[in-house]
Order: sequence, then structure tokens, then C-alpha cells
Amino acid sequence: NEGNEYFKEKDYGRAVAAYSEGLRRRCGDAELDAVLLTNRGAAHFHLGNYRSALNDAIQAKKLKPTHLKAIIRGALCHMELKNFSEAISWCEEGLQIDSKEKKLVEMRAKADKLKLEGTFLEIQTAFSPGCQGRAVLGTDLLCERNIKLVLEPSDEEEEVSDGLAEISLDGFHSDSATGAKVHLDADGSLNWPVLFLYPEHEQTDFTVAFHENSRFIDHLMVMFAELPPWDLEKKYLPNNLELYFEDEEREEMYEVNPEHTLLQVLQHERYFVKAGTPTVLVFAKRSPFSKKYFSGKKVHRL
Repeated sequence: NEGNEYFKEKDYGRAVAAYSEGLRRRCGDAELDAVLLTNRGAAHFHLGNYRSALNDAIQAKKLKPTHLKAIIRGALCHMELKNFSEAISWCEEGLQIDSKEKKLVEMRAKADKLKLEGTFLEIQTAFSPGCQGRAVLGTDLLCERNIKLVLEPSDEEEEVSDGLAEISLDGFHSDSATGAKVHLDADGSLNWPVLFLYPEHEQTDFTVAFHENSRFIDHLMVMFAELPPWDLEKKYLPNNLELYFEDEEREEMYEVNPEHTLLQVLQHERYFVKAGTPTVLVFAKRSPFSKKYFSGKKVHRL
């Protein structure tokens, strides 16, 4: 009930935390757990955490195979992740339960259409300080934001690509290293796939759609609503984390203000987006590991 109240208030981060607490109680009621998972998935979905939302839908469907809301949510997640074949499969599964469910009928048709179209407009752009003459189609969206994008070419492409980078912008896109794509939403804002690295534990987190105007602290509150299983010392709490990005060329580290938005970080003069996926390193504050990791590198702190 607490989660539902937060959800109505559009406080999706706290809704996720409340539903997670409900699941931790292990009530033994499969139907209630399916509802909690489906609701948490809906909150994740509104935060742009489509992979987490899909995982919750999958678990809810295992507990209650006829739970239509979970099936609809799973299909919606596959649509956002551009997995149109999987979206069709989920829609068909739901339509076997209710052949007249309007959302599934419409989504099935849309997924079919997008799957048939199959190809999107790829944009190639090269980083140059003023983007001189390179603003082809959607690349001006990056230039006007002062975002620098580079793609490390493979051995086969090295001779011809000459630093060219592929970017994906919804209708226009190409794959990033993780398979997710940066896309333009209806409001004209960019949503990026973002990779979080935890060097101390050799772990990673991946957010499929990080809105450029979302703050890092808001995502951390959701990601660490529950302690990760690898954090045995219970150090990785949202307010006990330090974020950095690395300037590999200069071997320098830059601390990131968690209150800053993704766009503010991407606009930093020394931030370069590689392979279409921004990356951030996460450490527990004042940890012995981070001191060792930073050894020999210049660290620009806040």
C-alpha cells in the first residue's frame, strides 16, 4: 500500500524501495508477490530502468502465468529495448488469455510494423572541436549539447574509420557496445544507456535509459534500494558513494557530483563518450581500495 501511494505521487524511486521491502517479507503468497513484482516493474519502467522492469515482469509471470498486467509490462519493456520479436511473443501469450485486450492488440501491431521496417537510419559523426561540417541529420543534437563522442575502431575497421563514431538516436540509431541505444524521446531529450563499474568488486550495473536531465543520486537511490549481494561489508549505500570518470588519455580521474545530471557530466570538457555508452566508476567513500586505485593518477576532486 505504501508503494502504491508513492506510485500515485510519481515518486517512483520510493515506490521501488517500498515494493522491494514487501518482497523481502517473504509472505509466501505467490499472488501477492506477483503483484508486488509487477508494481515494482511499473515503477522501474517509469524510471527508465527497462531491464530491471523486464526482470520483475518475468519473475511475476513465473509466479502467476496468467497475470495479464505482468505480461503487458514485459511486452512494453521489450518494445522499449527494441526487442520486437520478443515483444510479439509476449503479446501473443497475453492474447491467448484475453484476445480482446486493447493494449496487447495495438502493441502487437506496432511491434510487427517496427520489426518489418527492420532498419533505422544510421548516423556517422566524427568528433571535432566545433563539429565543423559534421552536423549530418541528428548529429547536431550532440554538437549543440557539446557532447563528445568517439568510437574505438576494431582492427578491421581501423584503416577506414579514422575515428568515425556511430551514434543512435531513436529513429536514427546504431548499436552501442552493450546492445542498448541512445534515443530521442517525445520531448526532444536524449536517453542514454549508462554503465556503472564497481572496480573493487569487479561488478557492473547497466541502466538502459538514463534521461539526460536525471541526477545520478536519483538513480543511485533506486539501484541501491537493496544492498547488492556482493557488498558483504554494507558500504555501498546511496549517500556513501563516490562517482568518477576516467580520462584515459591523461590518466586522470574526475570526481562526479551525484547531484549533477547526466548531461552536466557529459558536457565536461574532458568527458568522451565511447562506443555510445557513458561509463561511471563507483567507489565506497574513503575506501582503502580507491586510494590504491587512484595511486599514480591525478585526481580532480569536487
